[in-house]
Amino acid sequence: MDAPDWDARYAASALVWSAGPNRFVVEETADLVPGRALDVAAGEGRNAIWLAQEGWQVTALDFSPVGVDKGRRGAVAAGVEVVWIVGDATTWEPPPQAFDLVLVAYLQLPRAALRAALGRAAAAVAPGGTLLVIGHDRDNLERGHGGPPDPEVLLDADTVADDLEAAGLQLVAAGQVEREVETDDGKRTAIDCLVRAVRHTSSS
Repeated sequence: MDAPDWDARYAASALVWSAGPNRFVVEETADLVPGRALDVAAGEGRNAIWLAQEGWQVTALDFSPVGVDKGRRGAVAAGVEVVWIVGDATTWEPPPQAFDLVLVAYLQLPRAALRAALGRAAAAVAPGGTLLVIGHDRDNLERGHGGPPDPEVLLDADTVADDLEAAGLQLVAAGQVEREVETDDGKRTAIDCLVRAVRHTSSS
């Protein structure tokens, strides 16, 4: 889906995604000291707004002007400040090594585009900072529930990890995580990919 497609989707309902943060964002940032955070492909801003509520200085990027506008209104309603930017994760140039946390959540792109986005995200991680990548895992097609039906845009932890290491980061964790999803037929299990990496303070 391109930006106009997402504009239409965001405009069609009050919230496409839940209002609260993703559970893995909450869990994986629990041990981090709030600093500067970049939320890449922030959508309607649920994770960006939550991070701001937790004391982070947040910049949120998305290529959908409608999504960004909804996020901006949500931040105002929540009483927090977030810097909102309309931009494409595959081409936007973040300030280098400027963020203590860079979040890439559910950015489902074909291989080359994802590699480009992850390379730019990694470049934004400050020394001592963390890059957290979460997305629908490729195994979700056969064993899980939900997510895109196109295997070309589903994530694989080993491939994501290789991209982050190639970008100069060091792995902390890479694998699959599961979450329960409420459906009309009861609870189902979704399989996500989760990769966490850091830039050591000695890195250039």
